[in-house]
Amino acid sequence: MLTVGKVLRFDEVRGYGFIAPETGDEDVFMHANDLVGEKYLYQEGSVVEFFLEMGDKGPKASNIRLVHQSTSHQLPRGGLAARAAAPAAGAGEVSPADEFTQELTEALLDSVGSLTGDQIKRVRACVLELAREHGWVAS
Repeated sequence: MLTVGKVLRFDEVRGYGFIAPETGDEDVFMHANDLVGEKYLYQEGSVVEFFLEMGDKGPKASNIRLVHQSTSHQLPRGGLAARAAAPAAGAGEVSPADEFTQELTEALLDSVGSLTGDQIKRVRACVLELAREHGWVAS
């Protein structure tokens, strides 16, 4: 089935990421082998169309085509290497919830690559709530 969605995250180096479909609540796995076009064009917020399939570990996108490239919100590419080069927040500072969520997603994918999009969303929600309760991130 042809579906439209937005790229939530795509790591050019590792060659995979996730798409939030316009319909449905489970994120869809995307792999570089299924992209039509250059990898660097598929950034967070880019609108894509793709064929939705059910893989062994959940929903998977194939034949992914760029509909609209995001220009308003571009994040540093390269995953952990890019974050390591960026200045770190000082001790005692509260990280914005969005930044915390993105870093948590990166850490989950780096440590357990077999997690599905739905599993990642559930873990993020639980950890983000805990972080808010402890004042580690702003509400």
